[in-house]
Amino acid sequence: MTIDPRSHTPVYVQLADLLREQIESGELAPGSTLASENRLTQEYGIGREAVRMAMAALRAEGLVKTIKGQGTLVRERLQRHDVELGPGGSVIARMPTGTERREMDLDEGVPILEIHSPTGEVQILPADQTRVTRAK
Repeated sequence: MTIDPRSHTPVYVQLADLLREQIESGELAPGSTLASENRLTQEYGIGREAVRMAMAALRAEGLVKTIKGQGTLVRERLQRHDVELGPGGSVIARMPTGTERREMDLDEGVPILEIHSPTGEVQILPADQTRVTRAK
């Protein structure tokens, strides 16, 4: 797959799609390091900001993590937690505060879910590890 700068699909989305395909196919295995920003900009002929946006999208999906000094690594498959949303419950998706991100050990760009029960109880969970279902 190549990146088409004339496409209606933004180049960062095309790059994210290409890397996602490589991760999901196993071509990029868990723990492997992705090419550097400089290498990706040169290899695909796109700007650094497009590469950063593609990486941010993959981090938000929980596919990669960036570690200072090590680069961007493919994450192990995350164990998803199912949460059943009962009648009268609600969910709010938002970005975590700095404190929440550190306490939950979240990568930059990963949102959290505030799950509110009808009784007022609130759970705060990482969005990349949570699947919310409705009670039947």
